[in-house]
Amino acid sequence: MERLKRKIDDYLIKWKKNPDRLPLIIKGARQIGKTNAIKNFGESSYKTYIEINFALQPQFKTIFEDGFEVDNIIKNITLKMPELELTENDTLIFFDEMQECVSTATSLKAFREDGRYDIICSGSLMGINYKEIESNSVGNKEDYIMRSLDFEEFLWAKGYKSEQIEDLYGHMLEQKPLSNTQYNVMMSNFKDYMIVGGMPAIVSKFIKNKNFSGILKMQQQILLDYEEDITKYAGGLDKTKILNCYRKISVFLGNENKKFQISKIATGARNREYVGVIEWLSNAGIVNISYAMEQANLPLKGNYNPDNYRLYFADTGLLIGSLDEEVQEDLRNNENLNTYKGALYENIVGDMLVKSGYNLYFYKDDSKKLEMDFMIRDKNSLIPVEVKANDNATVSLNNLINGNLYKDIKYGIKLCNKNIGFNGKFYTFPYFLTFLLKRFLKEKQ
Repeated sequence: MERLKRKIDDYLIKWKKNPDRLPLIIKGARQIGKTNAIKNFGESSYKTYIEINFALQPQFKTIFEDGFEVDNIIKNITLKMPELELTENDTLIFFDEMQECVSTATSLKAFREDGRYDIICSGSLMGINYKEIESNSVGNKEDYIMRSLDFEEFLWAKGYKSEQIEDLYGHMLEQKPLSNTQYNVMMSNFKDYMIVGGMPAIVSKFIKNKNFSGILKMQQQILLDYEEDITKYAGGLDKTKILNCYRKISVFLGNENKKFQISKIATGARNREYVGVIEWLSNAGIVNISYAMEQANLPLKGNYNPDNYRLYFADTGLLIGSLDEEVQEDLRNNENLNTYKGALYENIVGDMLVKSGYNLYFYKDDSKKLEMDFMIRDKNSLIPVEVKANDNATVSLNNLINGNLYKDIKYGIKLCNKNIGFNGKFYTFPYFLTFLLKRFLKEKQ
């Protein structure tokens, strides 16, 4: 299977070039391609590459038994792997599944101070181990959050070149509509991405077969694997509560207001009993949380209600996998999606925004009949982002831009199945350009 090009590849090359690099911890959900990316980098960029997986090779958990002096750790590794030839200043040691051996985090300070060997760690950073790893390695590591393939990486997998993506971006900057061919082909790619999602193994299968055969089964298997992980790693938190929330995400997304309500998860469930559960799912890389803003003004942080939120899957393919086969069929044929159509488009836009580096917020004011799917910002203003499953009226968007109450809002963005445009109040972009929004907002000034 041909390896997929990922954005982390360039990041790792830059990391290696930095003379002051710290040990690196790559965080993210399971099965998003962390191990594959690190292995490829290690084998192509170093004379010696060592991979230790504490889940598959538990015998290596004892390498820290003689303390954290680097020479002692290296001696214990080579006792277990006598054939190893370590090259000082040209060796990468990769500790995988580090949550199985928290001592790894404590060793990072010694490796940083010693400086002869580069260290990358990874694993399912879930539950209590996540906190232990954080406290044991503070100041001695750099973090990189990796996610499943974004739409740009999906386009690369399909064979698109950076010049073609730059051309899309050029149209955004110039406010120039795309040609019919460009638009239709990209919309088709986007619908494929919406069904397939960004899990590397699933994307590879789809690219190889050029059809959706077997995709749903793979998505459902990943969802089951995540359930297994929850049962394994949930630590002190009530596993049943985490599973209850995890299994109900798509149910709440199908509701009109999409609000995730603990009280409706189980009989007698209370918010206070579920403290930490949603954060756990977020830390595990399984969900994206969108918080309700208290007021439609800046700043975004510190201006939201932590008890009012919506949960989205951190990969839209997994949302599809949590639904049934008929819904998948409907999505491919673009029919009968009434309940879930809005949820699917919101989920994928939310995921694209998160993969671009945004935190998610929404706004709802029942007294004024105002609702906005997402709120983002540029340097000087708050930007309402409306996601339209159908091209109907944008009442809330117009009211937020025109209203005197919202001094931080100067313009808005509408994402829908329509070509590029600007009417003096809001920009219209087709959904598939969401991945370029952050860059556009930064550079359009």
